Amino acid sequence: MKAIRRFTVRPVLPDPLRPLSDLARNLRWSWHTETRELFQSIDPEGWQACGEDPVRLLGTVSAERLAALARDRRFLRRLQAAADDLADYLGGRRWYQNQERPEGAELPAAIGYFSPEFGVTAALPQYSGGLGILAGDHLKAASDLGVPLIGVGLLYRHGYFRQSLSRDGWQQEHYPVLDPDELPVALLREADGTPCRISLALPGGRSLHATVWQAHVGRVPLLMLDSDVEENGPGERDVTDRLYGGGSEHRLLQEMLLGIGGVRAVRAYCRLTGHPEPEVFHTNEGHAGFLGLERIRELGTQGLGFDAALESVRAGTLFTTHTPVPAGIDRFDRELVARHFGHDGELPGVDVERVLALGMETYPGGEPNLFNMAVMGLRLAQRANGVSTLHGQVSRDMFAGLWPGFDPEEVPITSVTNGVHAPTWVDPEVVRLGARQIGAGRTEDALSVGGSARWDAVADIADDEIWDLRRTLRENLVHEVRDRLRASWRQRGAVDAELGWIEGVLDPDVLTIGFARRVPSYKRLTLMLRDRDRLTELLLHPERPIQIVVAGKAHPADDGGKRLVQELVRFADDPRVRHRIVFLPDYGMRMAQKLYPGCDVWLNNPLRPLEACGTSGMKAALNGCLNLSVLDGWWDEWFEPDFGWAIPTADGAVADEDRRDDLEANALYELIEQRVAPRFYERGRGQLPDRWIEMVRRTLAVLGPKVLAGRMVREYVERLYAPAALAHRALGPSSARELADWKSRVRAAWSGVAVDHVEAVAATAVNGTAELGSTLSLRVRAGLGELGPEDVEVQAVAGRVDSEDRITGAQTFPLKPASGPDLDGRWTYEGPLALDRTGPYGYTVRVLPAHPLLASGADLGLVTLPTEATGEGAGVLLR
Repeated sequence: MKAIRRFTVRPVLPDPLRPLSDLARNLRWSWHTETRELFQSIDPEGWQACGEDPVRLLGTVSAERLAALARDRRFLRRLQAAADDLADYLGGRRWYQNQERPEGAELPAAIGYFSPEFGVTAALPQYSGGLGILAGDHLKAASDLGVPLIGVGLLYRHGYFRQSLSRDGWQQEHYPVLDPDELPVALLREADGTPCRISLALPGGRSLHATVWQAHVGRVPLLMLDSDVEENGPGERDVTDRLYGGGSEHRLLQEMLLGIGGVRAVRAYCRLTGHPEPEVFHTNEGHAGFLGLERIRELGTQGLGFDAALESVRAGTLFTTHTPVPAGIDRFDRELVARHFGHDGELPGVDVERVLALGMETYPGGEPNLFNMAVMGLRLAQRANGVSTLHGQVSRDMFAGLWPGFDPEEVPITSVTNGVHAPTWVDPEVVRLGARQIGAGRTEDALSVGGSARWDAVADIADDEIWDLRRTLRENLVHEVRDRLRASWRQRGAVDAELGWIEGVLDPDVLTIGFARRVPSYKRLTLMLRDRDRLTELLLHPERPIQIVVAGKAHPADDGGKRLVQELVRFADDPRVRHRIVFLPDYGMRMAQKLYPGCDVWLNNPLRPLEACGTSGMKAALNGCLNLSVLDGWWDEWFEPDFGWAIPTADGAVADEDRRDDLEANALYELIEQRVAPRFYERGRGQLPDRWIEMVRRTLAVLGPKVLAGRMVREYVERLYAPAALAHRALGPSSARELADWKSRVRAAWSGVAVDHVEAVAATAVNGTAELGSTLSLRVRAGLGELGPEDVEVQAVAGRVDSEDRITGAQTFPLKPASGPDLDGRWTYEGPLALDRTGPYGYTVRVLPAHPLLASGADLGLVTLPTEATGEGAGVLLR
């Protein structure tokens, strides 16, 4: 019989054990080894059975065991030490609190961080892949640094799917029901004890209601909205059923609840707890973009018009894009968006046409009938960034149409390269080795806070210690793989009698390569299978064999991705190679925490430049695993031969995708055959692979500090959060109105701006020829129409030129007004242009809008350049 209703009966902890509840409810346990070991000691078998989840564990421990622990003085001392450590962690001053700033330039009192998914721990399965894991690492690093973040997301009752395989290797999806009472979360409640409710208006007089669940991620609160409440109709209850599930309207409602409802949840949380209101709002990908509209509505109720409210909102908003392709962006039918923001929908008082204009693809090739979430995100944010240096370049190219007249390199999208939360991803064995070298406290600080350019102490670790550690981690992975493989085959219908071969799967002394990630086509799960005979020879090489561990999930609606999984599984099922290559289903955080440390080489072979960052290789590197990757994402930025290998690519040179895959697969095979495997098996003094160990050492010492989430969050604070907070404070109601009025006036008058004449004189020259170190004196006559010189900046733009006279590596030089206006209303601008480089050189001039409150000269997307006639005679000089 099946129960008609399910609920959780919580244990009553004896008074001496009460601190266990606080330790279990704060997710710091997920990255704090001592706390995890404390829970494990309560019931080692139960700890494994409940998925290493303290909340579930405490729900299964018998009253007799709890009573025994309450009398166990050794356990109580450990419990008190863990509780004291957590209290110190939550209440002490950390990096953020120790930053000294001039008065008025203080760091933001709080930052709202909005993301559709958060991968904090496997015990809270609210993530699908890299975006969610990155968001979870961002929260954890912010907690370690003391950054006052408030995380905002949705609570999905089915999370993302669990993956298994059919007998013939086809991916199957399962959606387990998640009971919030069994998760490390608690309802946000009003002062009278009733659950806090957030509501959104829907067309036709309906409403979407949601409760707010709160998780404690160390010092950082994570608020998650849940629409599965009795006040909702069936359709509304299902809005937060699955991560990235449902059709277009379902997705739109999820994103409205995340953005609009998320802001309302933050306001309720701050009202109920006294937490400072966020000065900065960080939109992690376009899914949360509607948060800017809710903030415009809030300011409208305070008497601010739409344009002024927009300026105020933009000043304090940061937008991070994670996608390198337009197809990865959410786009909705304009009519659908119009219906939900119309007269009986959400955001009363906000003109629906103004809403629609924010998401319009107004650039060449754009679709006028689609509403683009990333475009809205960029228009609602004064600051934006990609997640690696290469991805920043790709993003500037992709969105350049929003800033017509500017070269892509001037598009105001910067980059902050992602990082990973080392305490989460570094194996305890690696941490113990570090603690033996420099002490536990310094090791913890190095991994969580970071700040040093190199970890020089790694140089002092003996070669044999490093190699023994690597073998231990590899052996741990072998046992983990065998256990998971056996469980997978049982799910596929096999019985124990036919699984004896699994005891021979993998060898702890064989070079182990890992490949694990989502399975969209661009990540090329099956590139390694392009030449199966050659791969088989690598796997079975008599002297230098390799073994490969593969994991990954295809999106439930992606049959192409599922076929790739099946293709890989069928190859791995072959009795000739199945002891050397395995596919593990249900890739997630728990598996990843075993997989990264146990591999010697981490493989990544996406189609360049479609990997925005790719953080799995960072997690591997922190455990002494070497990277073998296409130069994409973070690897393009930080690759050195000391750390691993770069797979040569054929991007841009080969139009045929099959031909490109053949070339790059061949390059991969050659690298493994000729460089990777020989280096691993080569033995030097003491029968150790000296050169391999040195690469591991260099990876830890030089790459380690770079790939930390602590480094990433510090960059966000210094380069983006702090300037956004200053801009937010500078735009009070009157300043916002003044800026909005100024922009309106400039846009209306810009057609009257023109460059009428440009001339240049070589102020210093040798024999009449301009040479390196000489100076040109520029004189420009410009018409400003109804604008004044205080409204514009006139610049010279100079640099080397290519064969088509395009300026590369441009530098800008401001020109100053020298006289004007003349009888024709023209102003004269002058200034020097220093010739600081040799070779073909050229310049132009331009006029940009200028205002003290603009974050960038490209902010309005307005620029005036000379016509060909104007520039004639000034020329492109010094060829």
